[in-house]
Order: sequence, then structure tokens, then C-alpha cells
Amino acid sequence: MMPGVVRGVARNLGRALIGASVLWGAAPVAAHIALAPCELRSSGDLMLVKAECGRLPVLQNPAHPHGRTIDLAIAVVPAVRTVPRPDPLFVLAGGPGEAATTFYAGVASAFALIHRDRDIVLVDQRGTGGSNALNCPATRQRTAHQWGAPTRAEIVAATEQCLRALRRHAHVRDYTTDLAVGDLNRVRIALGYRKINLYGSSYGTVVAQEYLRRFPQHVRSMILDGVVPPQVPIGALSALSAQRAVDRIFAECAAAPACHAHFGNPLVTYHHVMSALQAHPVRVTVPDPTRGTPVALRLGLYQLGQVLRLASYTPALAALLPLDLQAAAAGNYGPLAGQFLFIDRVYSHAIAAGMNNTVICSEDVPFYHVTAAQRAAMRRTFLGTAPLRELQTVCKLWPKGPVGPNFHAPLHSTVPVLLLSGGNDPITPPRYARLAARGYPNSVNVVVPDGGHGQLMDPCMDQVMAQFVQRASVVGLNLSCIRAARPMPFFLTLNGPGP
Repeated sequence: MMPGVVRGVARNLGRALIGASVLWGAAPVAAHIALAPCELRSSGDLMLVKAECGRLPVLQNPAHPHGRTIDLAIAVVPAVRTVPRPDPLFVLAGGPGEAATTFYAGVASAFALIHRDRDIVLVDQRGTGGSNALNCPATRQRTAHQWGAPTRAEIVAATEQCLRALRRHAHVRDYTTDLAVGDLNRVRIALGYRKINLYGSSYGTVVAQEYLRRFPQHVRSMILDGVVPPQVPIGALSALSAQRAVDRIFAECAAAPACHAHFGNPLVTYHHVMSALQAHPVRVTVPDPTRGTPVALRLGLYQLGQVLRLASYTPALAALLPLDLQAAAAGNYGPLAGQFLFIDRVYSHAIAAGMNNTVICSEDVPFYHVTAAQRAAMRRTFLGTAPLRELQTVCKLWPKGPVGPNFHAPLHSTVPVLLLSGGNDPITPPRYARLAARGYPNSVNVVVPDGGHGQLMDPCMDQVMAQFVQRASVVGLNLSCIRAARPMPFFLTLNGPGP
């Protein structure tokens, strides 16, 4: 540990080494978190945040008290005020597989109002970031004639390669939500917090709710952004949700006078481009989005599907879709190819694929119940059944980890809960938040009509969240600024939206 000032919980009494004896099952684990100044970096190193970082050793497998330990990477962003409120905000990232420290560095401005009064605590969940990340090695370049989704043989080969690489430093089955929630509580104890507030994004909402289930006495309030209800195994019907999101985006353009005047009905253009790429995939050379050097790309239905699905996650990218499709319909596939490269760069480096596999293969895929009618409906979507087949192929090979007996049981709590959803969310649609809210009588459900996956950076959401956490109550929560917000306008040209 580098020498540095060590931050105690009671900052008004000076900064001191935090020490605690923490129990994991029957085995005591000495927890000493020495926090030293550090910098958190967002994906691509675009944003830097000053923090105080440390490490906490935990058992990889709680059933083996003398077995391997791993270090959890922990960061505390100290509150601005000299004497912070006693209950910090723990920020839980999504994925599964995204590091909390990296996630926070990219969105810190959204928590600035909360950060004035409270510490922000970040724990890279086991298997992500600095906590023994389960990163799979890059697979070899696909051959030139392969335009579509990866074949079963390719998926099997990549999965086996990943498992061989990870076995050198991890038992992959020991990286489930069940074990991660225990880690979070040990961090809370070691840092000396009695009660905490939780913010969870996407998969982070799963972690937050499971923490609430197991440690309700320590949760003061909870924000769920892109809600996954405990009773819903995520991913089984993602193709249907993604198609609904894209259809909504195209319908919004067709209903907006300026967008309709430029593009007509984007749904018609979308079908035209799909048919063209199905008949004749194309080769495109475009500038690399991060380096500017030329990159040759093969663009087919698979690549188009990835653009449509992931662009709908963010209103800013969704606003480009009608323009990109119009260009493709005229024979210019450069904008779509550029979108694909940009999305591929962002998401391929943000997620620890091995940890993602452990969580999904242990907690979700074994609980899928997809009917014949649902499979038939998926075949009519732009993603088809390929994502479902890929998940099931991976999970036949991937070791399964521990899942609590009531993990998928509905959760009931009187803790104040703020639920946030986007009307165009392609993976956690608003109906998921409504389902979760049934178990939270002290909650408010906010839906941003044109929002994508995650509302954290929406206008004035920082004010709403700060107001909620400050009061730990939904009573009288002022949502007028959200209701007054205007939707993201569609790009009419590459210069941007119209007036």
C-alpha cells in the first residue's frame, strides 16, 4: 500500500486507519482498508475523478475458509462537506461485468448534488475492474465469408478458450450476485457505516435488491435505474423488447413533423435496408472512431442488428438512426458501419465477459421458460433467436455458481424506493419497474417517455435523485422538471437536430 493519508469514517475526528473483524460464514477475515489518494478513470480515459482507494481481501469461496482470497478494489469519493452525512451512497454498476469505479467516473456529474453531503462508495464487484476481473481473451478474427451471427462452433471454441484462461486465477463459479452481496456488506462494515443508500443501474438493480433482501436493516433508501425485478430472469425475451423499442423510436420520428418531412416513415426504410443486407452484405471502409485510421468492415444483418439494439440504449444514438438508415438505403453504409465500430469499441472493453457469463448462466438462463409462440415471435425481430441460442450454448459449458433459494422470489420492503425507466428501453422496459413496484409500497415509479436504458444523465435527474436521497422519502417528491423535459430531437443532417 502506498503511503498516504488514510480516511476514517468520522472525518471530523481526523483521518485514521479503518480496522474491523468481519465474519464470512464461520471464518473470521481481518478487514483493514487503508485508503490513499487515487484517480478513477472512465472508459476511454475521457473523465477523471479524484477519490481515495483501497483494497479488501475476501475469500473467493466462503465454504473454504482456508482457500484462495481475492482483493476487492474499493474507492470512496469523500463528501464535499467537512462532516458528511453518516449514510453514504453505494453506486452499483450494470452489465453484468462493468466496474463500479469506471462507471462512476463517466457519470460523476449526475451524483454531484448527492456528493455534496454524502460519501460515494464504489466497490468493483468481484470479477470486474480491479477485483480479479474475469476478462476473456480476444478471439481470432472471423474469416471474410462470415457475415452473420457467430456459429455454434465459434461460440463453443471462444467459451472453452475463455475458461482455460480464467482457470489460472479464478474459480469462475464463485462470482455470482449471491457472493457479491456478501462482499458489499463486508465493505460496509469495514468502512464503519451503519446504514447506506443504494443506487443500482441495470444489473446493479439486481444487486441492490438482493442486498436489501438480505440486509434490510442497513438500507436507508434505494434508487433503481433500468429495473430488473427479482422474479424476471433477464435476457430470455430480449429480442422482443429490443424490437418494441426500435419500433417506438421509428414511430416517434414518423409522428414528428420535421423528422417525417426528412425521412418519411423510418420503419419502411429499415425494412428496405434489412432486405438489401440480407441479399448482399457489403464491405465498408470507415475511420476508426478512436484513432481515425481506416478500418475495413463487413456489414451484414448481424452488424445491423447490433447497431439497432445498442443505439436504442441511448436517446442520442437513437436520434441518429433515421439519418443512418436513409444513407444506407441510398447506398452509403458508412454511417451505420461507423456506429457499429463505435458501439463495439465502447461495449467490448466495458464488460468482464467471464463474470457476465457466471452471473447469467447461474441466475438467469436456468430459469428461462420460452414458449413456442415466443420463439416464433422472436424470429420476426431484427435480432431473431440468435442471442437466445448463443446464451444457451455458452451456459451449457459454463460452471454454475451459488444462487440463493429465494433469489427470484418477489421482494417486499417498506424502504423508500425511486424507480426509473425509459419508454424506449430495449432490455428493461417500464413494465419491469411496474412489476417490481408491487413489492414497494413506499415507492414512486418515474418513466421518461423517450428514454433509453438508464435515466441517470437525463435533464434534472440529478435534482430528483438528490431530493429523494436527502429526504429518504417519496412523499412530495418534486418531479415537475422531468415532466417538462422535451424529448431528444432526431438528427436531420450530420450537423445535428433541426431548430
